[in-house]
Amino acid sequence: MGKGKDRGTTTGTEMLEDLIEKAGGCAVVDGGFATQLERHGACINDPLWSALCLIKDPDLIKKVHLEYLEAGADVLVTSSYQATIPGLLSRGLSREEAEELLIKSVKLAVEARDEFWDIKKDIQGHTYNRALVAASIGSYGAYLADGSEYSGCYGPNVGLEKLKDFHRRRLQMLVEAGPDLLAFETIPNKLEAQACVELLEEEKVEIPSWICFSTVDGENCPSGESFKECLDIINKSNKVNVVGINCAPPQFIESLICKFKELTEKHIIVYPNSGEVWDGRAKRWLPSKCFGDDKFELFATRWRVLGAKLIGGCCRTTPSTIQAVSKVLKQRS
Repeated sequence: MGKGKDRGTTTGTEMLEDLIEKAGGCAVVDGGFATQLERHGACINDPLWSALCLIKDPDLIKKVHLEYLEAGADVLVTSSYQATIPGLLSRGLSREEAEELLIKSVKLAVEARDEFWDIKKDIQGHTYNRALVAASIGSYGAYLADGSEYSGCYGPNVGLEKLKDFHRRRLQMLVEAGPDLLAFETIPNKLEAQACVELLEEEKVEIPSWICFSTVDGENCPSGESFKECLDIINKSNKVNVVGINCAPPQFIESLICKFKELTEKHIIVYPNSGEVWDGRAKRWLPSKCFGDDKFELFATRWRVLGAKLIGGCCRTTPSTIQAVSKVLKQRS
């Protein structure tokens, strides 16, 4: 498959390392995408979730990317988290149309990045970096839309080969679209982590990747398997550059960074949610105490000191959250 596009003499890994260095040792990832779409009036109560806007309102997707860039994001994550080929086919799209939407998710982010950078790069004294685009690959549980990305329970009929087959074509299309990074998100168990690692190897993917796990107890994967079991698999791969946690309560992050630092030498990424709890079966957010932007700002500095190299937000965080994080991290860089 190769790189998907010509990057000259600079490898993807070098681009990532350069971005982290330019950001002062810790790059800023964007925040909740579906959250911001809803704030603009998008109705995404649908199995396709935020990917529905790829079909109905791609201009809004680009607008949200631009809002996160303005807030200081160094990494944009594409709108392809829930955009699976089986999911798109179930909506009546042809396979070709489904594949084109995956490509579009990357192109929208790249266009937003390039347009934003063309404006900012010549402004003296600006604090922005030329952002990288990470193509999002949600877990198998996200496609099922039954909350299993937060349980890791896929059932006895879902094995390693089925997971690789499920992810393979989406991975191929996203890589061919030319992102700078791949982002495997809310992985809930060891089996899917292994599937991701093997798939990267089988497809000879050359661009950097990260694998992020979810957690419901702050100690283990949702499946109950230890992070050591999962990271032992990932540590053997030179295709995965970054590991971490996404869409988990922020109060879990500090101890998990410390745990991951003991278990891996790969870069660590964290982008927790606001602390609110998603009921995957009822399809709603449960009332709970959440972190405001001021707390994110405070905790981001601690996460960086502990060793996180990329920090952002997930569900229920917004551009104002990322602006607060970016401001405090860049002040300290």
